[in-house]
Amino acid sequence: MAKPFDFFGGFKLTLAHIVRPTVTNSYPKVKRPKQPRQHGRHVLNRYEDGMEKCIGCELCAGVCPVNCIYVRGLDNPPDHPVSPGERYGYIYEINYLRCIHCDLCVEACPTQAITESKMFEFSFTNRADAIYTKAELVVDDQGFPQRLPWEDWREGEAAMTGGWMRATSPAGDASFEGVVQWTGDLGAGVRAPEAGQSDNRDDEATGSKQLREVFSRHLNPQDVPLDQRGLQGMMNNARAKLPRRKARGEKS
Repeated sequence: MAKPFDFFGGFKLTLAHIVRPTVTNSYPKVKRPKQPRQHGRHVLNRYEDGMEKCIGCELCAGVCPVNCIYVRGLDNPPDHPVSPGERYGYIYEINYLRCIHCDLCVEACPTQAITESKMFEFSFTNRADAIYTKAELVVDDQGFPQRLPWEDWREGEAAMTGGWMRATSPAGDASFEGVVQWTGDLGAGVRAPEAGQSDNRDDEATGSKQLREVFSRHLNPQDVPLDQRGLQGMMNNARAKLPRRKARGEKS
């Protein structure tokens, strides 16, 4: 049998949550920062001199498991070549009604022509808009992705496109980790390599965070860093979260 005034227990729970820090954002006005290796909408990169990186080899289309990429190459005009190679991507289309963002196309590309941004929030009012053409995928003269009316771009979502693919080393040789093995991109220059398992890393340039510093609760007790163990670790984590909470309060 319910006791008198038991319903006040609900008010107690509500009041307790009122004074707690806010952990949610007012989406879509405020969006959480994307992870450094977020897989989003594709871009077609250009060299620093403005020439396109795509050589029309069609490897991306061949490796795509859902057949959402359509590419046709054409010989470069001798008087005004589009790419440094013999051929260039004359037609390039991606059907985002099919794309599953597996990123096999990025892995297969021999020239780092196709990479992915961090922007994945886009919707269409008709099926034709979902088929992105080359004109919509190639970066502009400043090296930034094209902004289409139905895309919700925010700060940082065009930075380090395809950064996750630069974390791996050729043939699994750890001595190549952190070594630049690609050409520069228009507007961005030579992008910093994403870190692997070695100490040869520049997390400040790439925005990466080491797993043991972010998800220490998932590690074995002996692998947790000393500054994150016990009461001292709880205090350090609280101090690290405080600036982020203040930043959310200023934006809201």
